Amino acid sequence: MPDLSVCINGMRFPNPFVIASGPPGTNANVIGRAYDEGWGGVVCKTVCLDAESIINVSPRYAHLRAADSDEIIGWENIELISDRPFETWLDEFKRIKDLYPQRPLIASVMEECSRDRWVEIIQRCDETGVDGFELNLSCPHGLPERRMGQAMGQDPEIVRQVCQWVRSATRKPIWAKMTPNITSIVEPARAALEAGCDGITAINTILCVMGIDLETLRPLPTVEGYSEAGGYSSKAIRPIALRMVMETARLVAADFPTTTVSAAGGVESGDDAVQFILLGAGTVQVCTGVMKFGYRMIRPMLDDLRAFMDQHGFETVDEFRGRSLPYFTTHADLVARQAAARGAHGGEAQAAEAGSRDDRWQADRLVEQSRALSSQEPDAALTRGPSQ
Repeated sequence: MPDLSVCINGMRFPNPFVIASGPPGTNANVIGRAYDEGWGGVVCKTVCLDAESIINVSPRYAHLRAADSDEIIGWENIELISDRPFETWLDEFKRIKDLYPQRPLIASVMEECSRDRWVEIIQRCDETGVDGFELNLSCPHGLPERRMGQAMGQDPEIVRQVCQWVRSATRKPIWAKMTPNITSIVEPARAALEAGCDGITAINTILCVMGIDLETLRPLPTVEGYSEAGGYSSKAIRPIALRMVMETARLVAADFPTTTVSAAGGVESGDDAVQFILLGAGTVQVCTGVMKFGYRMIRPMLDDLRAFMDQHGFETVDEFRGRSLPYFTTHADLVARQAAARGAHGGEAQAAEAGSRDDRWQADRLVEQSRALSSQEPDAALTRGPSQ
């Protein structure tokens, strides 16, 4: 049977599946449930020193559903970080570590742009025995006026400064959680790693507007008739998360080989998670999936991972971590590779190349031709003549 355990930044996880920061890790009771069901680790809901300023509204979620079913494919939240007193969290961190000493517990923290506040929150959490830290530099809504969350993560120099403060306050592993709401995720990730972080978590939610109620003409979710842009998650964001994890993992592989990537974004199955690991992730985090399916979703995820490893003959997760990363290249290289391949196949390949040029598009065959240009679709439609 394959070994699903991973050792990341000195922390040993029985499997790479981790509860991401959010409601599924919002107190000691639910964190314990996650461990009991078999999750490899937990990142708690983000804590801060002054929880009294954290006031949530309701409703605070909105859903995008598939057109032909009731399936939720997109999920917006305007939820803030934890509203529970910091002292309560400190007590619960100690209690969790007493009950589950072998399960990694990572404290997610967010504070104002103040050295004293960051050092205080890190040192006080550290004393409880948590195994590591995740710096929330990426929450897309709430408290921007206090330069918290995304307001920090979009500025590489602020990221560097905050990460240096945190590095000075603890010797435990530090992951910096990156925002996708930025032109390039690589620059703030580089700043965090240069400042001494041990890993990058990618990604947090994507800023969105879920929709407008066509009866009331009000945005969703609607709170007393009004709303704000919120964080988009669930399976619809997975392709974007995969891209940003790929970019981050390439940075890590090239310039920071002793650091790691923890992936998050749209994971709902073991096969989803495997894709992130193939791109270089050491752990894979899930939040919205747990809110949709419950903590027991870990069981089929573990089965999926074992089945994949058995199929390919992998004994450990490290054996396939990053296996797909070398297959990303430039467009110029793709052109050169295809030209070489078509040259080796002669006239048939040249006909296919000619058939894919822009002057071959036809108005009454646009859908068919588009399908033929998609990955793993037949290309016969490219080379046939015009419809009669």
